Amino acid sequence: MDQARRAEQSRTTTETDIRLTLVLDGSGQAAIDSGIGFLDHMLHLLAVHSRMDIQLQASGDLEVDEHHSVEDIAICLGRCLREALGDKAGIRRYGEATIPMDEALVRVVLDISGRSSLFYGLEVPNERLGNLGRESVGEFFAALCREAGINMHIDQIRGSNSHHIVEAAFKALARALRTAVSIDPTVQGAWSSKGNLD
Repeated sequence: MDQARRAEQSRTTTETDIRLTLVLDGSGQAAIDSGIGFLDHMLHLLAVHSRMDIQLQASGDLEVDEHHSVEDIAICLGRCLREALGDKAGIRRYGEATIPMDEALVRVVLDISGRSSLFYGLEVPNERLGNLGRESVGEFFAALCREAGINMHIDQIRGSNSHHIVEAAFKALARALRTAVSIDPTVQGAWSSKGNLD
């Protein structure tokens, strides 16, 4: 594996201060502190199930709400993904995973195409998940797709427990990403008839 597939991003505004490091070919190690407990839990799962290493230190205006922090963390993560993938030579590009979490079943299908698009099909019953708002979950996925250049579909097949639904979505994202960023040694350059993935 090419251990050079890594990236660092920082983002400092009047609302947030973010430092994020991503290693694509890692072992699932996570050191995450955003001040948002439920998001930390989801990002830890993302690292474990994608086998990417994620280090995150974030502070933000949580006295207002978590929106700015969640969006800016997703921006940094998306930019790290884009940077670490470079010209995307040899990547499998597409990934798909369907993950059960008790009564919940969620599917994520994605294409690291260089073009951003999101179909977000989660219906989360509870307005809050710990200190993370339901709306912020969708904002996280939207910012991630936009900054990484990912076309992603998230489908909730079934589910009634808010925690289970969102956890299944993050695990499915992780497993789909693991496939999509992996290298196919039989592919030279970008896996596209156009010759690039931009």
